[in-house]
Amino acid sequence: MQVILRKDVDKVGLRGEVVNVARGFARNYLFPRRLADAATPQRVAEVEKVNERRSRHEAQTFEDAQAVGQRLVGLELRFDVKAGPTGSLFGSVTPTDIADELWTKHKVRVDRRKIGGDPIKRIGRYQVPIELFQDVTVDVRTLVVPEGGSLPPEEKLEAMEAAEQAEQQPPPEEKHELDLDELDAAALAQEAELTASGELQPSRADVEGELSEDEFDRAVDAGPE
Repeated sequence: MQVILRKDVDKVGLRGEVVNVARGFARNYLFPRRLADAATPQRVAEVEKVNERRSRHEAQTFEDAQAVGQRLVGLELRFDVKAGPTGSLFGSVTPTDIADELWTKHKVRVDRRKIGGDPIKRIGRYQVPIELFQDVTVDVRTLVVPEGGSLPPEEKLEAMEAAEQAEQQPPPEEKHELDLDELDAAALAQEAELTASGELQPSRADVEGELSEDEFDRAVDAGPE
């Protein structure tokens, strides 16, 4: 079924887009979380009008794109967000967030679909690629800062990410120590396997050096000299 996204949804689409999704996904996930609305003909027509108005403000020629690119190169976007102690965001900074920030703060209109990279989910310093026109792409400096705080140095950011990854790793499995019975059983199994493969067959010298049963009994009776 077709829905209109109210927010950016990872691997589904951007806010305002009309997308096709499974009916169950829409009813059980998108609608209850108010992430999308049903795509009625009237709503779809409204979305198309908004997209048309927006496109008029975007670069239409190679020269326009170069001029916009010159402005973007000198910009630095900043997002103050809620984040956990290890730097993970309670949410993400999406292409729509970046496009809205460019328009609201700097009056630069870009196509949200041409903003590269995955949604940002950690605090840090980023270079976000934006394709303005064919053969015109610029990287926009973007800071994602913990709300009410400041960005730590890169070394600290890397340590925080490493600590979070370590926490997510499953604990190592404890090695089971074999008791005597299990050790004997393992040894017998290995011996049987080696014997079957021929690796434990006695050599000719071993056979010739073996005592007969009578000689062995007399040697035992005699005891050590």
